[in-house]
Amino acid sequence: MLLGFKTELRLNNKQRTALAKHCGVSRHAWNWGLGLTKQILDHNRDNPEDKIKFPTGIDLHSLLVAQVKPICPWYYEVSKCAPQYALRQLAQAWKDAFKKNKKPPRFKRKGKHDSFTLDGLIG
Repeated sequence: MLLGFKTELRLNNKQRTALAKHCGVSRHAWNWGLGLTKQILDHNRDNPEDKIKFPTGIDLHSLLVAQVKPICPWYYEVSKCAPQYALRQLAQAWKDAFKKNKKPPRFKRKGKHDSFTLDGLIG
């Protein structure tokens, strides 16, 4: 049996800021990955003889580290798990969309269901 627990957090301003930064990095990674994957799908649709391999979550994360992190230094202010899990969840969303189980993923907006996933502690 699975149980879920709902807990209210009483945060100070520093902790609230840390959570907001994690949400922002996670949303930015999701939107960046979604934009890239949509460009790849458009390219593959327009050029059937010159297709690009659709990236996995790991591929997206390695591209993010190589291309985005050097120009966005605020990625280093948060845990590495926030963008990793966002891209992993994006890859799973595309898998579900390709199997026609769910609708294709959409871009995320600030303040609308902000969330992120971590493995351990916020440092």
